[in-house]
Amino acid sequence: MDFPPLKNDNLLRAARGELVDRVPVWVMRQAGRYLPEFQEVRAKHDFFEVCRTPELACEVTMQPLRRFDLDASIIFSDILVIPQALGIAVEMHKGVGPVLPEPLVTPDDLERLNTTGSIDRLKYVGDAITMMRHMLDGKVPLYGFTGAPWTLMGYMIEGGGSKTMSKAKAWLENYPDASQKLLNLLTDQIVEYLLMQVKAGAQIVQVFESSAEHLTKEQYLTIALPYLKRIRDDLHKKFTEEGVTPVPMTLFSKGAMHSLTEQAQTGYDVIGLDWTIDPEEARKLVGPNVTLQGNLDPQDMYKSPEELRELVLTMVRKFGKHRYIANLGHGITPQTPVESMSVLVKAVHDAL
Repeated sequence: MDFPPLKNDNLLRAARGELVDRVPVWVMRQAGRYLPEFQEVRAKHDFFEVCRTPELACEVTMQPLRRFDLDASIIFSDILVIPQALGIAVEMHKGVGPVLPEPLVTPDDLERLNTTGSIDRLKYVGDAITMMRHMLDGKVPLYGFTGAPWTLMGYMIEGGGSKTMSKAKAWLENYPDASQKLLNLLTDQIVEYLLMQVKAGAQIVQVFESSAEHLTKEQYLTIALPYLKRIRDDLHKKFTEEGVTPVPMTLFSKGAMHSLTEQAQTGYDVIGLDWTIDPEEARKLVGPNVTLQGNLDPQDMYKSPEELRELVLTMVRKFGKHRYIANLGHGITPQTPVESMSVLVKAVHDAL
């Protein structure tokens, strides 16, 4: 693809456990609603129109990099493009979030899922990644990403976001075979989707298990983690078979800090942390050979600049400079003051 050479590789070095000259930082949902320029784009374009139009996706991906000295970019997209590609309608409703008007209700509904050509229907994501690599001109590395099987299953059955995941959990209980079939189908799709993103130019990828908090530890280890491990293992097999240079992989399981030791054994290079665990405790649980990412509480971004700076300095110094990527413990929230991002990024870079 003849991409421009990378000028700031600190984040990739941190992911691989190499020396860095400063702690790298990026933020989940850094291209998003807290930025007025993003709001301007959204005033003219539907959310999924932005996702499906590489020029628009690249513009909003670029927006935070023009403002802040970040160490990574992440392609603007959504985890629910996979259900869309499988034939499930997904709409973005103002003030509500994603809505799937025709969710999966019984195992018979699995027949509605069309896997034939599904990755081709996501080609716009690959096109945006390739375009973005050129737009970045080597400034920072580019993340690709995907939702995880359990998280996607939840949306497809609940018909949107859920505070309880009661319908999806009922499927696990009432339709165990169909649940396993769906999770395997989604795992296969995710592997192909990530492979496509890496071939298109993604330099690191993240798997978002955003709904892990709805599972007990036992459920997480039996329902979510085996598929997460298979994504990592199957993608690496594909890299070998197709002669693709492997990229670092990050696993972020929100609400599953109870299973960090097990997550560290899956082969992912980076384990993302939510804000519920102390950095030093997390390091003890994962050991010295895995990079940690996180884990400032997004609500801390509403504190005064002075308070925020102190919290960030303390956090970074607890994690240390080796095998660490600074981030929030979940996505940045829409009303976050723009100034807080400047404070966060500068404090991370000043800390060590």
